[in-house]
Amino acid sequence: MALTPNSPNADNSTQALKQYGSYIITAILLALAGYFGWTYWQDNHARVDTVAADQYADIQRLNEEVSLAAQNPDLEAEAQTALADGRAKLNKDIDALVSTHGGSVYAWQALMIKARGQVDSDDFKGATDSLKKALAIDLGDAGLSAVTRLRYAETLLASGDADAALAQANNDMPSSFEASQQELLGDIHLARNNKDAAIKSYSNAWELLRGRNETRAVLGLKMESLGIVPEAISEQASLVQASTASEQPLVIENIEEGEVANNPSAPNAPSTPAQATQ
Repeated sequence: MALTPNSPNADNSTQALKQYGSYIITAILLALAGYFGWTYWQDNHARVDTVAADQYADIQRLNEEVSLAAQNPDLEAEAQTALADGRAKLNKDIDALVSTHGGSVYAWQALMIKARGQVDSDDFKGATDSLKKALAIDLGDAGLSAVTRLRYAETLLASGDADAALAQANNDMPSSFEASQQELLGDIHLARNNKDAAIKSYSNAWELLRGRNETRAVLGLKMESLGIVPEAISEQASLVQASTASEQPLVIENIEEGEVANNPSAPNAPSTPAQATQ
């Protein structure tokens, strides 16, 4: 049966539409705005990530060129000028990436590259500034944070600020980084003329490495220089068995002498942030 304008139900519907119609339209508009806003954010975020990735790829290529040129000790004057120009452009490109995508993993990787170059040039003040910026980037990864903090503490120590280095190195870190942390603490204590504390930290690092069947010759030399002869660590037997002549052993590139490889939270992509710090 069709409703007429005089029908009670029609009156109720018309009145309800007048009363709630604006709310319904507003709700629809908000839903549409949310949908299109989310779609725009996804598309724009993906575009930004692509731009940052492309910028970092260019930085990585230029860094490889600069690093290769710097390995030649007999550069002519023209080549030295070209090398200096390449380093300046590299740092400029890194600064540009950080200024536009400062919260991204690409910015972190770029800053680690910049800090490494600054250390190689004995610019420890510049390196500490770069690493401080890298440390401020929250990547949600305890392993990357530990790598950055250890590098930061090392450059602080190299710049002569042992107290600041100690404050950074004393921060909590994942267990897989404790050996490197203890070794660095030993270096810091030694710089602060605290031989007993240095011996204790070096010994702690050695025992942690023993638990992993991992040796570090440099750490052993540090201990021997303090009159401590570390007990030999048996290297872990290789589990790789070559069944045919064509098979090759697996090679894993590590940072912090195995620490990141032992950290389950570290990236595992071919061009990972961890590899960028080497």
